[in-house]
Amino acid sequence: MNIKLKKLNAVVYLILAFLCLTPFVTAPLALFLGLVFALTLGTPFPSFNKQASKYLLQISVVGLGFGMNLQDALKAGADGIIFTLFSVVSVMFFGLLIGKWLGIAKVPTYLIASGTAICGGSAIAAVVPIAKANESEMSVSLATVFVLNAVALFLFPLLGHWFGLTQHQFGLWAATAIHDTSSVVGAGASFGEEALKVATTVKLARALWIIPLSVFTSIYFKSKGDKIAIPWFILFFIIAMILNNYLHLPKSFTHDIVSV
Repeated sequence: MNIKLKKLNAVVYLILAFLCLTPFVTAPLALFLGLVFALTLGTPFPSFNKQASKYLLQISVVGLGFGMNLQDALKAGADGIIFTLFSVVSVMFFGLLIGKWLGIAKVPTYLIASGTAICGGSAIAAVVPIAKANESEMSVSLATVFVLNAVALFLFPLLGHWFGLTQHQFGLWAATAIHDTSSVVGAGASFGEEALKVATTVKLARALWIIPLSVFTSIYFKSKGDKIAIPWFILFFIIAMILNNYLHLPKSFTHDIVSV
């Protein structure tokens, strides 16, 4: 029975994966289907999913670079730098302060604050080896940030329309307030094309804070010689934008890349 159930899960998994490749399933809906599937049926390919989701997200972000205008991206990044600086520093400060006040252990408090301040699971994964976190501490931190992301993915577009935010305003808000890159992209895509571009650009600028965060973590936990995880895919995202702007690539070609 157990083997039959695993086979059924695998079939449903493959069907959902195929549907997500069609234009009928939007990014927020795809993330919601994955969330429901993982919480109810469980994933039949856990190790594959862990690796595939990481690299697919990075490849997808680089692909979005082919749909970006370099000048617009620089403007969005400049507009968002103040929000990013303020949000990262203030969330880390108040996160550690509140964790201490609630009596939560030092490591999970730090992991949750890092994931909330920068880019969810990616930031947590970057500081876990430096903070010497165990599997339980990492799981609790990831689950906390994951729930917040799932709520934000669906709540933010509704609130954005309710408050009458412009595409640019919503993109800035989503990029600075939502943690995971996938949820930022999903929320931006559901709100509009310009919101997606602004949100992605500002979010990636925010993700670069992983580097100073890793340095600070090694000082905070007095860990020396630990490797810092640098998000190299952001460099390729910038290269994709430069190629799109200066090589005058056919619009049909770049449009297809962004669609995929």
